[in-house]
Amino acid sequence: MKKFFVLLLASMLAMPALARPLLVAAASDLGYCIDELAAAYRKTAPDAELKVSLGASGNFFAQIRNGAPFEVFLSADMDYPRQLAKLGAADGATLAPYAVGRIALWTLDPQLDPNKGLAALLGDKRVRRFAIANPITAPYGKAARAALERDGLWQAAQAKIVIGENIAQTAQFVQSGNAQAGIISFATLHSTRLKGAGRYALIPQDGLAPIEQGAIVTRAGAANPHAAGFLRFLGSPEARAILARNGFNLPAGAAE
Repeated sequence: MKKFFVLLLASMLAMPALARPLLVAAASDLGYCIDELAAAYRKTAPDAELKVSLGASGNFFAQIRNGAPFEVFLSADMDYPRQLAKLGAADGATLAPYAVGRIALWTLDPQLDPNKGLAALLGDKRVRRFAIANPITAPYGKAARAALERDGLWQAAQAKIVIGENIAQTAQFVQSGNAQAGIISFATLHSTRLKGAGRYALIPQDGLAPIEQGAIVTRAGAANPHAAGFLRFLGSPEARAILARNGFNLPAGAAE
């Protein structure tokens, strides 16, 4: 028996060390395609294992700034990763745009028509609650507020607005009927669960800043070669095709 354990220990020591998981913090709007992206990356790097957490970009920013061990940050804007680089919590040389998001007005109520625009929908008495993501921590919430302000509706909308922690929760408010309409990411409407559900209209971008989404390797990811590897993969034609298929525009200069 003793000889058996000695041989077992020797064989374990002879085995190559398993690569540790790559810890990825990803904006909620990626929730419907991040698994596909991870699977495609693993085809190019078979020893890679990705462990993804989804949430609001602003919350991840605070966590990484305070030492959370995420190695890659996929933000729904460029500002949060840029700030992390300035603080020394991420490598600014790795910061790159990977997608451009869009916002859409969405409802499940067949009597409501989002194509009539924000003012008509918010003014409709059947819309008692209107969902947006948190403008403070979620870039899509910030974009929703900017659209409402552009159209002169922000103050009037306060009595109806309900705030989701992130874009996924915002969509859930509409799905559950806790809100009759809302502003969500166009990518969310491409999920298997929501595709074809209800009616939507893309919100015009006139006068609004583009929702350019940025990826960066954090200080914790500097020692993991898969961190930089995954970011390089996001710029590949295969990754771009996955993102485009899931409702994202591509950054300027990116090949289709």
